Order: sequence, then C-alpha cells, then structure tokens
Amino acid sequence: MRFGLFGTGPWAHLAHAPALAEHPDVELVGVWGRNPDKAAAVAAQFGGAPYTEIDELIAAVDAVAIALPPDVQAPIALRAAHAGKHLLLDKPVAFTAAEADEIAAAVAERNLASVVFFTRRLMPPVADFLAEAAAAGGWREARVDHLGSIFTEGNPFGASAWRKESGGLWDVGPHALAALLPVLGPATEVTGMAGPHDMTHLLVRHAGGAISTLTLTVDAAPAAEREETVFAGEAGIRQVPGAEWLPTEALARAIDQLLAAAAGGPAPELDVRFGAEVTAILEAAQEAITTGRTVAIRSAR
Repeated sequence: MRFGLFGTGPWAHLAHAPALAEHPDVELVGVWGRNPDKAAAVAAQFGGAPYTEIDELIAAVDAVAIALPPDVQAPIALRAAHAGKHLLLDKPVAFTAAEADEIAAAVAERNLASVVFFTRRLMPPVADFLAEAAAAGGWREARVDHLGSIFTEGNPFGASAWRKESGGLWDVGPHALAALLPVLGPATEVTGMAGPHDMTHLLVRHAGGAISTLTLTVDAAPAAEREETVFAGEAGIRQVPGAEWLPTEALARAIDQLLAAAAGGPAPELDVRFGAEVTAILEAAQEAITTGRTVAIRSAR
C-alpha cells in the first residue's frame, strides 16, 4: 500500500516514519510538513519524496498517515477521506466531536479502512488483558492515573504548542479512555475539575452504570509521575499490565490492521469511529471543567 506521511515532528521521527519505512507491505511515497525543509529531511532519511502541496501527496497514495496536532490533522484527514484514501490517524482525531464525526462519516460512506494510533492499546499484553476483562464483565469501577512530565530537559514533546495549551486532558486522556471504554462500555456523562500544573480530575459514568475516575496531567512533578489503570468488580481488583513503550512496534500493528481491513477484513477496534467517540468524551469533559457541571456525552444523547 502506498502511504503519504503528513508531519515532521518528534512523533513522526519516533513512530510514523520508521514504522512506514520498515513495513514490508508499505511504500512510503512522500512526506508533507508545515516546514518544507523538515519534510525534505524526513524524506531523505526514511524514503519517499518531499511534497509541498497537501492534495498532490493525497492524490499520489492509497493511504495517509498523519502525525500532526489535532486541529491540523482533522482537515487533512477529511480531505484524504473525501479522496478515497485510507486513514492512519493520531489521537485525538480532532478537537471537536463535529469534526471527528465528519471524518468518520466520510470513511463509512466510502468503505475506507481507518486506525487511530492509541499506542499501548496495540501492545499484546494490554490488548489481551482488556479483551479478557471485557469478556469477564461485572466491573463496577475503574481508576486511571496517567501523570507524566513532558516539560523536562530532553523530552521531545515539551516544545509541543498544542500540548502546552490543551494539556493532559487531550494528550493522555485519549489513552486513558481507550483502556476504559472496551471494558466498561460507552460513556454517558462526565464531570471534572482542573487544578494547578495541568492537573485534571474526571468522573465518567458508563452505560452499564460503572463509574471511572481519571487523574491526568503532562506537567506532573517528576517524582510523582505514574501510570496505572485498575478495574474493580465481581472478579476482584485487576490492574492493567505494563507494556514496554515501543511506538514503532505498536504502529506496525496498526498498519497491519489497516491493511487487513482495506483488503476486506474486519474493521479495527481502534477505527476512526472509536476515535470520534473518544473525542466526544474529551469535548464534554472540557465543557464540564469550564462550566462546573455534569455534561451528557453528545454521542450518548
């Protein structure tokens, strides 16, 4: 499958470009970036040609892989879907549920394949645990602590403008929800508060009645960094196992799923419709924090 890569930042270097370049069933045709010099550098390192026009690269490929901020990703993804191209997107799909839904609708109308890159959900220890937990059922609550610190020396994501502005809710919140939803079911309402240093606390009610609590930040004190997801219910207390952070390996699995779906196989669990569901929850959570009230999830109304 011929891919075009959109994005030239740290995530493109760490995950997208090497995974695409190394995959035996992928041809990396070209790279587009907001900085043409960086696009040329990525193309020189990983293959393909630099492109200066978005639509020219879309026209030259079968699929697009996007490693860009959500507000930049969304319109490019929609243009690609309208052009009949398969989508390999980053999380969150967009900053608004309306934009994410529009992309999902375009994908469905054209019977396209799509995958949203929720990194650890694609690692076997995590994927297997969540499948087993979902099959077991009987869960009454869950807790997610996802506290990182990207604003430390040497962290490649610390200079990300959208992460500085949108914080942990939109950066690590998608990962937290990606682990909760397959086990507890769709979210119906959310409330939350935000404190100093991007500390965000959410309460989410799920369709089956379970409540999940989320603590999120990308500006934690380094000594307080932690990542833990725990489910509790009839089966007792179960913690999601840790998985080594291997973004290139995870993205290779995402590519495998996209290729299989494009060839007529089943839609991936982490498709753009799932990504839109996550975006709807994040948008409602942002409203809840801003207004100080409980907000119904738009997709569940």
